[in-house]
Amino acid sequence: MTEITRVRVPYDDPNRQVEAVMMGVYIFIGTETLLFGGIFLTIAWLRLEHPEQVVVASKTMHWLLAGVNTAVLLTSSAAMAMAVECAKRGREKRTAWFVALAAILGLGFLGLKAYEYRVEYQEGLLPVSGSGAALTEPSHRLFMDLYLISTGLHAVHLSLGLLIMAGILIGTLSQKLALPQRSIIMVVCGIYWHFVDVVWIFLYPLLYLAR
Repeated sequence: MTEITRVRVPYDDPNRQVEAVMMGVYIFIGTETLLFGGIFLTIAWLRLEHPEQVVVASKTMHWLLAGVNTAVLLTSSAAMAMAVECAKRGREKRTAWFVALAAILGLGFLGLKAYEYRVEYQEGLLPVSGSGAALTEPSHRLFMDLYLISTGLHAVHLSLGLLIMAGILIGTLSQKLALPQRSIIMVVCGIYWHFVDVVWIFLYPLLYLAR
């Protein structure tokens, strides 16, 4: 007869459970920091080795549009912070409202970024087939390669955050996510979302403001 193994939490003490969850979150954020940190260092190295070429390439970037997107993302981060506080206090409706606001702003960021990619493609700036060749020097192309890789990777992480928020929103509205008992879920989501915002705060000056 087959034995059934039941899955149970590793600790009976709620405080120990929270500590275990937070440890896992910090390890995950640490690995992601190493990933993006390598990209940041590569961009910084390129700026030191080819300052004039990087300035030329950076000036082709749509810094004003990216600045608007930065404001959108920071506002989304503020909404997420409010959602976390509401979750800790057991205010389910307000939690859902702020999560929805953060998600809508996140979608707005992706929409503006997609529009920016479209414009850059039409201008021949993106290092993809059929985009043309507005920038021809190797250092220019390397800069645009790093631009596309870093912003694309950031967009992927942001999209994952939106999926997590969608799950939280569904759980909150259906009352399957008990608050404040399970507010740790909101805390973890908030940490991840703030991390995504911080990554963009570094990318914006590195890519758009090289003057």
